[in-house]
This record gives sequence, C-alpha cells and structure tokens, in this order.
Amino acid sequence: MNAATADAALTPAQCLERFRAIREMVGNTPLLAVRFRWRGEPRTLYAKAEHLNLTGSIKDRMAFHILERAYREGRIRPGDTIAEATSGNTGIAFSAIGRALGHRVVIYMPDWMSMERVQLIRSFGARIEPVSKAQGGFLGSIRLCEELRTAQGDVFLPSQFSNAANVEAHHETTGPEIAAQLAARGLAPDAFVAGVGTGGTVMGVGRYLRARFPGVRIHPMEPAESPTLSTGCKVGHHRIQGVSDEFIPPIVKLDALDEVIAIPDGDAILMAQKLANVLGLGVGISSGANFLGALEVQERLGRDAVVVTIFCDDNKKYLSTDLLREEPVKPGYRSPEIELDGYEACPRANLPRA
Repeated sequence: MNAATADAALTPAQCLERFRAIREMVGNTPLLAVRFRWRGEPRTLYAKAEHLNLTGSIKDRMAFHILERAYREGRIRPGDTIAEATSGNTGIAFSAIGRALGHRVVIYMPDWMSMERVQLIRSFGARIEPVSKAQGGFLGSIRLCEELRTAQGDVFLPSQFSNAANVEAHHETTGPEIAAQLAARGLAPDAFVAGVGTGGTVMGVGRYLRARFPGVRIHPMEPAESPTLSTGCKVGHHRIQGVSDEFIPPIVKLDALDEVIAIPDGDAILMAQKLANVLGLGVGISSGANFLGALEVQERLGRDAVVVTIFCDDNKKYLSTDLLREEPVKPGYRSPEIELDGYEACPRANLPRA
C-alpha cells in the first residue's frame, strides 16, 4: 500500500506541533549581495536565497501559509486529501508539508515537466497524475482537481493561481524580510524583479514594498520566447519551468506593476550555469532569468540602483534538463559579459513569527 493511503490522520494537537516545527524550516532566508562586473564595471544585485527553503524552493512559503490559514479557518480537517495543479515546485512543497501533517496528497502536473519534479513528489508519498496537452495542460490540471473534489468530497484545493493567501504569504514574510535585510545594510530598494508563475511573489512582495517605499519599481519577468503576460495568452514555448504558464493567473494585477521584463531562456540557462560553476550557487533556470531581469532594470535606473530579485529554487530539479547541457551563446545575450566576483549574505531578518 502506498504511504499516502496508509497513514491515519493526525490529531489537531499533533498538527499544531508539526506546524511549529515546519515553520522553522520555511522562510527567513539569506539575502545575497552578489558582486559582479558588467562590461568591466563593478555592480551589485541582491537576491533572496529561496533555494534554501525546506524543499528547495520559494513555494514552501506559500504552501505553508495556505495550509496554516486553512486550518485556522476550519477549511481543512485532519484526514482530508490535498489536491493541487502545479508545474512542479508547488507540488513538491504541498507533498512534503501535506504529508508531514498526515494528509493524502494528489498532484496534477503537465507531463512535460522535468523527471526530477515527478520523482521528488513521489518520494514524499504523494500521488502524481500527469496531464497531457490533449487533456488541457495547466488548465486541465485545475479542472481535474475540481472534479476530484466533486467526486470525493473531503478534498482541500489550495488553488494557488487564484488564492489570495498566496499573495498574503509574500506580503507577510518575503517582503518584510527583504526590507529588514536591506535596512541592516543602510539601504532601501529601488526595484524588485521576479518571474511570474502564479504571481504570488511579485504581487505580495510588491504590495509590501510599495507601502513602505512608494517610489519602488515592481517588475514582473517572463521568457522572451513565450510572452504570456505581454500578449495575454499562451504564445510560443520556453524552457524556464515554473514561469509563464498558459494563462495570466487571477491574482496577477498587471496594472499594479511596472513594465514586464523579457529574458531569453538560453541566456537564463547560461546565467544559472555561471552562478553554479563560479559561485557555487546551485540554483534553477528561473533564478538565472531573474538575475538577468534585475540587471536589465538596474541598467535603466543606474549602476548604483538597489535592485532585488529571487533565487527561486535549487538546481536539483533540473538535472535532466538543458541546465546540465551545453547551451549556445546567441547575439544579444548578457550572461557572457557578466563576470561574477562573489557574494555576501545579509543578516537574516529574524522577524517575529506568528
């Protein structure tokens, strides 16, 4: 019998105890001041090291917050099944945290995601249901979650693409941490740049930073090969897994954001490779894209602008992808002209936890 179907539900007291333990392994990540030379000129960009979370991605913040809030509001009970549609990192996060809380977990995921994502989800004892393009891809995954709840009843749907708690997680944790860590260095942010998957990070951090620093610029990032945000629909194909899915999520409010930054996926791959083999920062392709997006914004604002971005996840989820293959350099790529010098970890924020 699969571990996901064998366990008895935890008691409310046991769930509370495990929430307290998990909380210490999610969030409060370092902010890295990455030093480099751009065309020979010294620069610094700031990146939140979200690859150091419990399962190796920023999605742990959202998964933890959604489940904690749902328990607090009585919308999930011990013994319920958790079912979610995901491109991978969210599924991994809900599998780990959901299983730790004694829940069965079912993950619906497009069948073109990396094999590492599939294997990691299964390793946590969750059931994975691959969804083909013919079945509707991401939108089909959402529909299948809803059908499971209709058929089974005792199913909790995190609904990451439309759940306001996704934005809230970053408004309450990621944003305040960034502000506090910069303040410890006597700095304030001029801009924040983040790739858009569900949009929870850019909307939540953006809302917090704008309230504290009204002039800060908040830029969403998307792959140049598949500009979903810019066109309003799925266009083309790209290799930056976890961003620019097949639609603009309901929680994304483009009118509250600044200009969309487009980054080529090949350039993102080269940048992620360079972060790993020069600085030992094992991050995923979207992290490379975010770094290049932050550089693009810094170019517009000035060399000394304080621009913050996210290293979203670790490279262990990409070992079977083009991240581990030789990537050709194309005209216009920025990564070949970046010389990485080192990084410093800003002190952890140590903000009070609820």
